Amino acid sequence: MKPTPARLLAPAFLAAALWGSAGHATAPAAQSVPLSRLTFERSVDLFPLADQSGRPFAMPWLGGLDVPRPQFVDIDTDGDADLFVQEYSNALMFFENTGTAGAPRYQWRSDRYEGLEIGEWYRFVDIDADGRVDLVGEVNFSQIRFYRNVGTPQKAVFEPAGVLLDTDGEPVFFDRQNVPAFVDLDCDKRLDLFVGRVEGTVTRFEAEQPGSVRFSFLEERYEGIEIVGRIGGTPSMHGANALAFGDYDGDGDMDLFWGDFFEPGMLLIENVGATCSTPSFQVEPVVLGAASILTSGYNAPAPIDLDQDGDLDFLMGVLGGAFNPIKTSADNFYHWERTGPGAFELRTKRFLDGLDLGSETLPVPVDLDGDGDLDLVVGNKIDPVAADAGRLAVFTNEGTKTAPSYRWTDTWQIADAYHLAPAFGDIDGDGDLDMLLGTWNQDVLFFRNQGSARAPRWVKDEAGTIRPPRVSQAAPALADIDGDGDLDLFIGQANGAITFYRNEGTPRAPRFTLVSERLDDIRVGRRSVPAVVDVDGDGLLDLVIGREERGAVTYRNAGTATAPRFVEHKDFSLPLPPLSSPAFADVTGDGVVDVLSGTASGGVALYRGRTAQGRK
Repeated sequence: MKPTPARLLAPAFLAAALWGSAGHATAPAAQSVPLSRLTFERSVDLFPLADQSGRPFAMPWLGGLDVPRPQFVDIDTDGDADLFVQEYSNALMFFENTGTAGAPRYQWRSDRYEGLEIGEWYRFVDIDADGRVDLVGEVNFSQIRFYRNVGTPQKAVFEPAGVLLDTDGEPVFFDRQNVPAFVDLDCDKRLDLFVGRVEGTVTRFEAEQPGSVRFSFLEERYEGIEIVGRIGGTPSMHGANALAFGDYDGDGDMDLFWGDFFEPGMLLIENVGATCSTPSFQVEPVVLGAASILTSGYNAPAPIDLDQDGDLDFLMGVLGGAFNPIKTSADNFYHWERTGPGAFELRTKRFLDGLDLGSETLPVPVDLDGDGDLDLVVGNKIDPVAADAGRLAVFTNEGTKTAPSYRWTDTWQIADAYHLAPAFGDIDGDGDLDMLLGTWNQDVLFFRNQGSARAPRWVKDEAGTIRPPRVSQAAPALADIDGDGDLDLFIGQANGAITFYRNEGTPRAPRFTLVSERLDDIRVGRRSVPAVVDVDGDGLLDLVIGREERGAVTYRNAGTATAPRFVEHKDFSLPLPPLSSPAFADVTGDGVVDVLSGTASGGVALYRGRTAQGRK
């Protein structure tokens, strides 16, 4: 049976949601509430997804990680260390430890903890010595924002309290890309602040007195430390860095860990002082680990006794520095367990267990095998292992329409191109799904289905290639926008515009004709990725557009069913991550549309649709 075009399905706004975002050939149960009246709730484990071996991910829909900046802190004072991770600017992820002190288990709670803005870095530390951990972070430009904890030991509440000052009343200055460390290094009950400089030196400040929020400048080149990196054997002054302190050797004093932009490993600068009150650091750093620790550089250390067995384990996030960032676009949150004096074993390169395909993903829910439930195809920027081109990962729904369970069953190396953005629809009217594939710089490729609706076989059709003018990072979306029974084409692009092609052929013989290089002067910033969906339930297809910035932008169709006209609509928004690629579908088959989105970080974020009365 030939799939019905979106405008002819009923109810219209559900059909549009399913066709517009992915070109689906089948529709889930009818949606009775417009999208604009739904709320969308973030979930990282709503339904299962397994890797190629069949092992389920613990948090499959976490969204991936590219540049995790971790810190462990017992935020609720229940005796175990919770986890905070910064992946994006001004956003702090929170994972509660729901296990025990000796056997931690981390459960996602928030992508934006308390809505706090932290700039490019953060640190939890008890600045005012009142027994409650405070929060500091970066504020533009090159100052330290201070949030005072005015809550209880069990429930932290943070209030803005300005910026940290020196004894002259001036803001403490530092290089904003560097992550500082706070520690009472000399055991005098006054907090020390260490700032790594881009020159490879360490500046030290100390609190005026115990609990003071003013810091005295002590010295520019602490202990004569100077970090010099090497690239190809040539010395090079170091740049961005991340510092942390921990008792690496168990001798009762705090050693310094330095992760640097130009260093693929982790540098240890050992404290060889005789007592805690007399710290002294050996100037020559030691590179920790062997091949297992070598990364793309700029490693963020997080030393902690994770299993509470009395010795220091070691974790670190990889921010990516002077070396190939592709190799750590998925493997970037390392955990080593100490197994003996000076001995560590690498436990994982992905401490948070979620789907991660590298960077810049674009998911499409689609019934690939014609069994009536939605499968999932996810394109990415570049394969993090082969590092030669993008891939399409295929996740088959091995559950049911109402109880989905996905498994990674295939990976298509279908084009020698980057930034793969798939869109599906019966373009040639033969009753099965064809595929358009957006690329970074190779136009929009057409793959005709030479198989069947239940067993597709994609064959590239050069004659069907669409070559939009001056477009890079093309992101196609198919929809019958003018109600004539065939699929038209919207293409997002790097400059944020939407290019529009009208299908002036027929359902069986498409002919895409360029109408506008910048449809209705739509401007969303950079990296537009359109989804075509009826947001307000008026029967007309609207545009929800992902972009480089956080959050999607909506343009309502203020025209007619045959003559669309798009105007910005600020009453409907989605809290999507940066570089989002929204896709609307009822993935659980309950009649309520959900949202899947790709991310800059290489995973898939899931937002569960809810009605005012709760989920049906």
